[in-house]
Amino acid sequence: MNYRSGRLWQPDVTVATVVARDGRLLMVEESVGGEKVLNQPAGHLEPDESLLEAACRETLEETGWEVALSAFIGAYQWTSPRDGRHFLRMAFAADPVHHHEQRPLDEGILRAVWMTPAELAADSARHRSPLVWRVAEDYLSGRRLPLQALAHLA
Repeated sequence: MNYRSGRLWQPDVTVATVVARDGRLLMVEESVGGEKVLNQPAGHLEPDESLLEAACRETLEETGWEVALSAFIGAYQWTSPRDGRHFLRMAFAADPVHHHEQRPLDEGILRAVWMTPAELAADSARHRSPLVWRVAEDYLSGRRLPLQALAHLA
C-alpha cells in the first residue's frame, strides 16, 4: 500500500541555517548513531511555528548563537538510504548577532565550530547527509532568495 491508495505519507520538514563570519561557516558536531557527524545548525519544524522562527530557534538551541536571517537559500529534498525517511530541508542564510556562551546546547550536540569552506569540504565523510555540502555550496555560489518568498499564514 502506498500514499496514493490511502496510506498517509509525510516528509520530515526541517530547517538549516548557514551562518557566516570572517570567511568561516558555523557548523555543529553532533553524535548520531554513535558517530560524530557535521551539520549546519538544523532541526525539525515544530507545530504552530513559522519556518523563519524554526531556523532561528534551532540555531540558538544547537550553537548558542542568536542570528538574523538574511535570505532563503532554497528547498532541498532527500531520502535517507539508511531508513527511507524523506526530508524536505528549508535552508537559510543568517548573520550572527549575539553568542550566549553559557547556554547549554541541545542533546546530542557535541560542539559548535566555525569552519572554512575548505575544511568543511575536506571533512565530507563526516557530513550528516549530502544536504550539508549542497546547501553550503549553493550559499557559497551566491544563491540568495528573498525571505518574502516564504509565507506563514496564521
